[in-house]
Amino acid sequence: MLELLQKLQGGLIVSCQASEESPLRDVRIMAALARAAQNGGAVGIRANGPADIAAIRAVVNLPIIGINKLHLPGYEVYITPTLDSAREVVQAGCDLLALDATLRPHPADLSAAEIIQACRLEFKMPVMADISTLEEGLAAADAGADIVATTLTGYTSYTSDRPLPDFELLEKLVTRLSIPVFVEGHIRSPADARRALELGAFAVVVGAAITRPEWITANFVQNLINLRNSLS
Repeated sequence: MLELLQKLQGGLIVSCQASEESPLRDVRIMAALARAAQNGGAVGIRANGPADIAAIRAVVNLPIIGINKLHLPGYEVYITPTLDSAREVVQAGCDLLALDATLRPHPADLSAAEIIQACRLEFKMPVMADISTLEEGLAAADAGADIVATTLTGYTSYTSDRPLPDFELLEKLVTRLSIPVFVEGHIRSPADARRALELGAFAVVVGAAITRPEWITANFVQNLINLRNSLS
């Protein structure tokens, strides 16, 4: 755990993911993105699903944060929501397991605390708790999470009105917790990443702003449209 944290501290972790609808949805492309991130100086990779994780593990030597997104009927949680989903990505070769630690209902009637504890007991690897509120972060730490991340702020129904990036949540978590706090979600620029570290984030996870060309392109296009409209 100590060695892993030393590799990640103060650095950039790149989230290499693509939805099923994306033109980039191919394990070889995810592996190539991870290699490019490593070449650019990233200290870690976040990846979704056993196939992508295995492909990335084969070509990079960076720590991999593994998740397994599953949309299960009747549940809002979808980031590694079950022990079986966690087991798949651990077996694929991740170094750190991330899961939904919000206080929303989880499958199999497990609470967030119970799934954190079960994963730590079975897999003997660090667990990162993706949360959306201070209450959830504190609860995850009490349950034994090794790392708390702001991944889900803005994505839960009760945080949908939060200003993003949620630096206010980061400051509260850093003040109250003794474990590392990672910032993830809505980091759109190097300036955002730098501010997160200045406010006490242990590391910064960036996805769309680096690995989603359609999102990056749309931002450029919208800015040009806004400029044309302002001049008309």
